[in-house]
Amino acid sequence: MSNPVPPPPASSAGGPDVVPVCPRHTDRVSYVRCQRCARPTCPECQRPAAVGVHCVDCVREAARTAPVARTAFGAPLRQGRPVVTLTLIGLCVASFVLQLVVGSAWTQTWIFSPAAGAFEPWRFLTAGFLHSTGMLLHIGFNMYALWLLGPLLEQALGRGRFLALYLLSTLGGTVMFTLLATDVVDFRTGVVGASGAVFGLFGALLPVLRRMRRDARGIVVLVAINGVLGFVVPGIAWEAHLGGFLVGLALGAAFAYAPRRLRGAVGVGAPVVALVVLVGAATVRYLGVYGTVPFL
Repeated sequence: MSNPVPPPPASSAGGPDVVPVCPRHTDRVSYVRCQRCARPTCPECQRPAAVGVHCVDCVREAARTAPVARTAFGAPLRQGRPVVTLTLIGLCVASFVLQLVVGSAWTQTWIFSPAAGAFEPWRFLTAGFLHSTGMLLHIGFNMYALWLLGPLLEQALGRGRFLALYLLSTLGGTVMFTLLATDVVDFRTGVVGASGAVFGLFGALLPVLRRMRRDARGIVVLVAINGVLGFVVPGIAWEAHLGGFLVGLALGAAFAYAPRRLRGAVGVGAPVVALVVLVGAATVRYLGVYGTVPFL
């Protein structure tokens, strides 16, 4: 005597139940469902949640629509390594190694002097990635200062504004050296080092710390000490320090005190204005010396 086989259970819709499969991998059966969309999700598509699991599609959508955490200055709040700071340090160190390996040829190709910059304007920036090979303290101090100040400013201002601050402070240093060059000898004097950029970071840090209501007296003392050393120790281009500091101070103030609704515009506009002012100042100086601007 055979036993009757019971019919398959009915689904809520009245028809036979359908075996649940992952919508992304239709060949995989899954009885685990996403807590957000209730669709079946296979182990490969499951993501742990506070309660149960979510599917990858819901996780991606939540990440897309979630509000972006920002710093007090409007930059996206990023965790992890300071990419721009490490890249700048890497470029300076790599260039220093090439100075040692290749010799004076590498230095002479990229060093800045007002006379050389008149014909090869890229030297206004490239000199900031060279250092004196006869004094390890030169690159050591600059890279140490960049490592101390860079991550804080990069996180606070964001990568784009921090990079603009660094490069424009470098430019500010070489432009100021050009403006204060008094004779033919000064115009042919070579300048190397990231000190202009570092002093720009010092300058920017003052309004940033003030905006964050943090004590900036230590930075003021450090800038004052290094400023005096520029006049006491021979071979230091204090003009580059001054130019970098002023550019950094101006950009730092613009970034720190920009109204919330204008932060994006100021983040682009302030560097553009600074670039125009610096290029204009160098142009006027070259017109006064040569009667023309060779690089234009």
